[in-house]
Amino acid sequence: MTRILIADDHEVVRSGLRSILEAQPRWEVVGEAADGKEAIRKAIELKPEVAVLDYALPLVNGVEATRQIRARVPTVEVLIFTMHDNEKLIYDLLKAGARGYLLKSDAKHSLIAAIESLSVHRPFFTAKVSETLLESYLTKAGTAENVLSSRERGVIQLIAEGNSNKQIANILNISVKTVETHRAAAMRKLNLTSAAALVRYAIRNKIIEA
Repeated sequence: MTRILIADDHEVVRSGLRSILEAQPRWEVVGEAADGKEAIRKAIELKPEVAVLDYALPLVNGVEATRQIRARVPTVEVLIFTMHDNEKLIYDLLKAGARGYLLKSDAKHSLIAAIESLSVHRPFFTAKVSETLLESYLTKAGTAENVLSSRERGVIQLIAEGNSNKQIANILNISVKTVETHRAAAMRKLNLTSAAALVRYAIRNKIIEA
């Protein structure tokens, strides 16, 4: 039996995924999560073979959720299921430990194949994502966004969502001082001088949804 965890902040998406996946023989959706922190907790508790995570999860985004799940339950394979095919995002997710990346637009044709591949510990990428990775490798894009580390992006997301430094520290399991360090580094790299500017940057670069 292949045990699967689904994490997406939209209930209709979770319901649709559950229907598709549980129609497959010997597949079971053992849990659902509506935010990244819940996804981490349930992955640790339920130990599924595959976790299907949206990137744009509230509280803890897909990158940080992937990193913590892989660190705490290395047997769990992570499939990122998202609308975004940004090359930096793909790189950060792979670095965090994701082994599959599926665009929601490709789900109809590739979701089952993706789960099958990850369930036997083989990576999975659609042709479009593979092309994006190849183009990124060849061009070595160096935009300001690429300067940010994945942890800095996660901190920016949580700031933009209105969390205090103390709340961010609790969510990410790091110290307040470390949060302040990441925040200062991100603002310095992006040449920003206020929290409002940081929020505008997060919206403009789709770190959070407006």
